[in-house]
Amino acid sequence: MRAAVFHAAHDLRVDTVSDPGEVGPGQVLLKPFWCGVCGTDLHEYAMGPIVIPSTPHALTGATAPQILGHEFSGEVLEVGAGVTNVKAGDRVSVMPLLFCGQCYYCRRGLNHLCQRMAAIGLSYAWGGIAELAVVPADHVSVLPDSVDDVQGALIEPGAVAAYGVDTAGVRPGDNVLITGAGPIGALAALYASSIGANVFISEVNPFRAEFARGLDVGEVLDPSSIDVPAYLKDSLEGVGVDAAVECSGNERALQAALASVRSAGRIAQTGLHTRPAAIDPMVLSEHDITLAGTWCYPVTDWPRIIDLVARGLYPVEKVVSTQIPLDDVVAGFDTLFSPSGDQLKVLIRAY
Repeated sequence: MRAAVFHAAHDLRVDTVSDPGEVGPGQVLLKPFWCGVCGTDLHEYAMGPIVIPSTPHALTGATAPQILGHEFSGEVLEVGAGVTNVKAGDRVSVMPLLFCGQCYYCRRGLNHLCQRMAAIGLSYAWGGIAELAVVPADHVSVLPDSVDDVQGALIEPGAVAAYGVDTAGVRPGDNVLITGAGPIGALAALYASSIGANVFISEVNPFRAEFARGLDVGEVLDPSSIDVPAYLKDSLEGVGVDAAVECSGNERALQAALASVRSAGRIAQTGLHTRPAAIDPMVLSEHDITLAGTWCYPVTDWPRIIDLVARGLYPVEKVVSTQIPLDDVVAGFDTLFSPSGDQLKVLIRAY
């Protein structure tokens, strides 16, 4: 079978690899439909291996070369012994986080913080940018007819964005700043709007800013041309927004979020920073501001996110800017990695 395989930084190939073979107990064999390219994938492509293990992973034994892809939907082709939650022919979305179930965090239900955490498509034998994949059966959720294959591939990034907004304590009627209109920022804006929040989006990239305007969920601000915190305070009774979700992983954006929230406001840091960022902790103290980090999502969130999509409340498909075949995967990565790239969310057709 064919798959997109990471070998080293800037060495991503469409290789012919052995098919999975016999499906083990508690596993399912999938035919992936669509798989999204994540920022983590891009970091691996540019500078990896980072998350991808160079020596056998403690939980899975996986090591590079690695089949990529952890945001995907697919069809169940075969189920292993003991599997009862899905059957052949079901369409599913994959929750990719693998956890030990035994460590300090797993025993407390914080499986996304597992001390030996792995991920399908990053530190596991299989990934979603491939013609076939074997995954644990308890990591897939059946998609109802009202959720299509593209939407199914966006449940994972949709869960990331939703966790950020939820961590920021957003409630109906709140004014919320989303910094960064990349895929997670755009999804956070859609989710916050679905809750009933008044959304403001800060984005300096012209393409992404225009894409965000097309979502029609709130005002889009250009931080290169206006003072975003001052504008928000002038517009909102002199106090600023109730909450902010920082989705860019940019130091200036984090500082803008701190300056934009009202006293007793809450900020969720969802974008991943690749280097340290400076803030003034006195601002947190003087204004009773909460700054909370987020990592991935609760592993139990798939049914809830799927239900929101099914009911039309969370239109995750709106963030897709292009869909490409497996053969074009390297070009797709290069386009997303380019600072002048004109794409937001790229989905790869694996079949």
